[in-house]
Amino acid sequence: MSATETIPSAASATPPRAAQPVDLESRRLGFRLTLPTQLLVLFIAVFPLLMQLYISLTDWSPLDGVSWWKAWQSWNNFANYTDLMEDRRWWGALWRTFIIMAVCVPAEFLLALGLATLFMDDFPGKRIFYSILLMPMMVVPAVAGYMFFMLFQSSGPLNGILSALSGMDVRIAWLSDPTLALVAVMIADIWQWTPLMFLILLAGLVGVPEDQLKAATLLGANWRQRFFTIMLPRIKTIMVIALAIRVIEIFKIFDTLYIMTGGGPGVATETISVYVYKVTTQDLIWGYVAAIALVILIVLSVLAVFAMKRMEAAKKEGRA
Repeated sequence: MSATETIPSAASATPPRAAQPVDLESRRLGFRLTLPTQLLVLFIAVFPLLMQLYISLTDWSPLDGVSWWKAWQSWNNFANYTDLMEDRRWWGALWRTFIIMAVCVPAEFLLALGLATLFMDDFPGKRIFYSILLMPMMVVPAVAGYMFFMLFQSSGPLNGILSALSGMDVRIAWLSDPTLALVAVMIADIWQWTPLMFLILLAGLVGVPEDQLKAATLLGANWRQRFFTIMLPRIKTIMVIALAIRVIEIFKIFDTLYIMTGGGPGVATETISVYVYKVTTQDLIWGYVAAIALVILIVLSVLAVFAMKRMEAAKKEGRA
């Protein structure tokens, strides 16, 4: 009996040993097959970054008449970065970008969350309203910029509506006033990108387990209690994703803003992206532009890391 008992145990121990080389070989094969793609992605990501870092340490410009790889002839170490710290126009553009972010992102989030909660229930014409609500997101940003450029003209539809309501001839120069021009840009951004945040938040709310909501209802919980104790905790990760996407996109706002105001009047609506565009195409100081782009990349990377940490914390809270 002892001999018969030892044979199955030896046989059962044999397959894992034989499977190990096969598993190792499959991993090696997968690595070989994906190596060209990995090298291509690495080249696409790393080479521009290294080139940008190299150019940012020089005063190179296409007007110099030399190729970019000879930019070392105008080497200036870290002068571009020290100039950036003293550039008032840069700090102004950064400040205006943060103002737009501080106003637009919370406004878009609150509007989107309210609309998402409304669209969780069925009501007549829901599909029609759903399509209308998503329509602004599908408009090309340049077209949206032109729409709001015409809307905020002194003799445009908005002043016409205000004139009809007040009974007076209203001629507000929306895009010529520094404060009102920034407000107009914010309104355009909120109109176009609230649907995106609405779509993300609605997807998260729809994924909340329905049995938990029904159980809370049977236990006597009202709508507010269900919303704050069950629904919101369940979509914390989704909320962080939506906010992170919009914060990063605010730093890239360009098309709508540039067509509406061109960064004006003066520099009243000049954000980071508009400032970089002007320095690149008008001043042609490409070494300085490379330094600006690297600083923006660092700022956005810090924000992305913070968002990822918040996502991990939200996941742990959801599991708990």
